[in-house]
Amino acid sequence: MKLVVGLGNPGRQYMQTRHNIGFRVVEQIASTNGGGTWAARFEGLVCDVRIGGEKALLLKPMTYMNRSGRSVREGLDFYKIEVSGVLVICDDVNLDLGKLRLRSGGSAGGNNGLKDIILHLGTEEFPRLRVGVGGARPGEMVDHVLGEFRGSDKDLAENCVIEAGRAAERWCQEGLAVAMNEFNGIDLSKE
Repeated sequence: MKLVVGLGNPGRQYMQTRHNIGFRVVEQIASTNGGGTWAARFEGLVCDVRIGGEKALLLKPMTYMNRSGRSVREGLDFYKIEVSGVLVICDDVNLDLGKLRLRSGGSAGGNNGLKDIILHLGTEEFPRLRVGVGGARPGEMVDHVLGEFRGSDKDLAENCVIEAGRAAERWCQEGLAVAMNEFNGIDLSKE
């Protein structure tokens, strides 16, 4: 079994924000893989799916972005999943909108959700899929990540959600190396 975690913030006011792109990706995965209803578990919402014969649990922590680690830890412990069997999907202000980056590990890179997950897992070595949302001007980071996509960025963001969902599905089916080779060079803003 794989655990695919989308990071975001609960609440209607955050639904379409840049920070919630992780939630949107796991919702996309659920809709394209026969996911049923979302149920409350592990301080989050979960949905069971099958991706190419592989059972996966989709998780949206409802603890707010900065406290996502508890939810992820509970899911891993309950299902006895190794850290290598989790994929965390989050926004990345250091990547341009339209770019995806899969990695086997690394620092939080300024993402407080990743920082809390690293704290609760006790390691930086877990797969993550960063979805570029573009950078903010100095002093405008909070407004940027809690802001919604506008104009042509809205369509590009939707394409990113779809492509990130495909990348996560490939990770579930074929592993990290195959998914990295296929998706790390993509720039949807050029298509």
